Amino acid sequence: MYLEADKYYTFMKKQIVFLSLLAGVLGYSQENSKAKTSEKQIEEVTFKKTKKAVEQKADRTIFDFSEQPNLNTGTALEGIKKLPGLMNSELTGMAYQGKPLAVYMDGRPLNITSKELNAFLEGLPASSIDRIEVITNPGAEYPATGGGAIMNIITSRSAKSYLTATYSGSYSFSNYDKYRNKTNQSILLNSKNKWFGWQLNTGMNYGESIDNSIIDDISNISSDGIYRGYFVRTALSFDLGKDRLLLNYNLNHNNGDVDSHSFGSLARMNYHQQDASKTKRLRQEGVITYQKRFDDAGKKLDFKLSYVNSNNDFEQDNLFFVSGGVSSILPKYVTSSDAKMAEFSVNYSQDINLLDMGKLILGGLYERLDYDTEAYGIRNLDYQRQTLSSFAELQTTKGKFDFILGVRGEDYDISGVTYNAQRGTYDDLKAFRKYKVFPNASVQYNVNKMVNVALNYNKKITLPSISSLNPNASDYTNGSFRNTGNAFLQPTIYDYVELRVSAFNYLFLSYDLGFIRDMVSQRVTRQGDVVSMTNANIPYHRIHNIAMGFPIPLDIFKKPMKEIMRANPDKMNFLYFVTAYNLQDMPDVKDKPLWYFNTKGQILLPKDIKLNINYTFIPRGAGYYYFTSDSPMSHQLDLTLSKKFMKDRLSVSLFAEDIFNTNYENLYSRAQVPNVRIYMKEDTRIFGISVNYKIPTKNKLAKENPNLLLENKKEESGGGLISK
Repeated sequence: MYLEADKYYTFMKKQIVFLSLLAGVLGYSQENSKAKTSEKQIEEVTFKKTKKAVEQKADRTIFDFSEQPNLNTGTALEGIKKLPGLMNSELTGMAYQGKPLAVYMDGRPLNITSKELNAFLEGLPASSIDRIEVITNPGAEYPATGGGAIMNIITSRSAKSYLTATYSGSYSFSNYDKYRNKTNQSILLNSKNKWFGWQLNTGMNYGESIDNSIIDDISNISSDGIYRGYFVRTALSFDLGKDRLLLNYNLNHNNGDVDSHSFGSLARMNYHQQDASKTKRLRQEGVITYQKRFDDAGKKLDFKLSYVNSNNDFEQDNLFFVSGGVSSILPKYVTSSDAKMAEFSVNYSQDINLLDMGKLILGGLYERLDYDTEAYGIRNLDYQRQTLSSFAELQTTKGKFDFILGVRGEDYDISGVTYNAQRGTYDDLKAFRKYKVFPNASVQYNVNKMVNVALNYNKKITLPSISSLNPNASDYTNGSFRNTGNAFLQPTIYDYVELRVSAFNYLFLSYDLGFIRDMVSQRVTRQGDVVSMTNANIPYHRIHNIAMGFPIPLDIFKKPMKEIMRANPDKMNFLYFVTAYNLQDMPDVKDKPLWYFNTKGQILLPKDIKLNINYTFIPRGAGYYYFTSDSPMSHQLDLTLSKKFMKDRLSVSLFAEDIFNTNYENLYSRAQVPNVRIYMKEDTRIFGISVNYKIPTKNKLAKENPNLLLENKKEESGGGLISK
């Protein structure tokens, strides 16, 4: 549904101040470009920076994947689940230290459903990730729809000015009730000369898995599945003088076959249901980026146009048996969904003389999403969303203080219709046409180079995801279990205040206070022999979160502290502890706090072998929105042995996940009395091997300096395949 003329003019009036400001700044920049030409001319200097396993900044935590075998073996999803403070489950979704996460890749939101996200990450090798930034205080240059926090997955950018090739592969197996396999294969090719560069990253994956679920005393479900997928990520770079043109095309395809058996009780009769489901997911993305550069290295102007198309098809055959041996073939359950996202953005930044040193960042964005779903050939949701936004952010320093002050304005036009199956009519969704302002502010005091104290505030919004709006039961359903979306969900408004003390990159202590309105949470209720799972808005609640991380260098008794402080963490024996306390203060539920404990360790063995340890524990009784755990919510020990060969070109890792097979979910929902109890167990004990090999290549341009697609802004979100 396109904007009407009067609505369009309203949009323009609200953005005219931003456009005038941008034009003025650009004019001033052109007039003063020569005056600053001499500043920051460091393009000819190449620095080799030692990577840190964990790096704390005022607004984010950065986890290095490239040099950590315990993270970069297997799939991206497996590596992400090992990050300290991160929780991911079927019911609670993905969150970091209690904050819901919006997932980005190379600086852009993925905009896919939670189930599609898990499938996407399951099909992406962890070895293709350079690092992950968890941004707990997103600034004005990020869309206000980022919600509580952002996880930015940054892909590898290993391109040099000659041809390079890297192969990554892994194989793993499990034996829960029978032998099951998983394998991932990928290759990354890079090339660059003085005017042109390209990258190609392609790979495939295959996996077998099982999960068992028990829902109260009425349903017992066992699902045995096979999933397959492949991906292609491409990039072209053209140097046009100082300017650069970037072209990106990405494709992800996943499909799966699942055979399920469920036993339960319905209308006082016992039943047995056999089901066979097929899922196909296809996501395509095209991006055009033009980077305008000036004689003044402190000025940047970027134009970006992107288009994403995601398709999801699901079908399920059902064979139903009741007590007495009577059987019936139920109608095939068929659903499909289609999402189209178009986006155009402009971003400008310039160094300014404010206090000691400053930077001004301006930008604008237009975004349109069209989403529709069908069930049994009937369109039951037609959803449109348009967003027009602009932002300004000022960064400056004075002495030992760093300041950030930003504001973002967003104008929303959300509408649509949904099909009411009971009445056979189409009902209009509750329209959301509003203009909202989202401020952010940050002040950091740098006690010295290694210690700082930061106070952050931001206001954000989360629009309901298409998976939570989807009225289809888009995954498994049987006679006594229903899983549907809610087409009438309203956006969630966040106000977050964060106080953080960081020292020596690894040590931190933080307190977050969140005021949240209309939070979307999953509710599980029961009527008779039918359990329903859907999403609902929580009118108002508060989140208290306290987190602490501290390292213990195990060499402290053998080496002086000065030597330990200068040492590369990759060459040290250490333990790293992260503890978090999270309390959801909800009006209708008296919640218990969630305690989170994680320990990561590195032990250097003879022959340059590394032992990496990862242990996570969330005790029994933890509360998370409408759920409480009746056993440890997480209890898992992972071990990885790794070694490098052939002058570090070849890396080999042996890994074991959930060694004691202790990780499962045993929850009860408090959305009603009596509580609904849910037990879920996946095939989590896995053993495997991972190989990463940098294939030797030669080229006469090997001594050239430029890097491909290596343009960083404040957020450092540019990956090898996509530059921000």
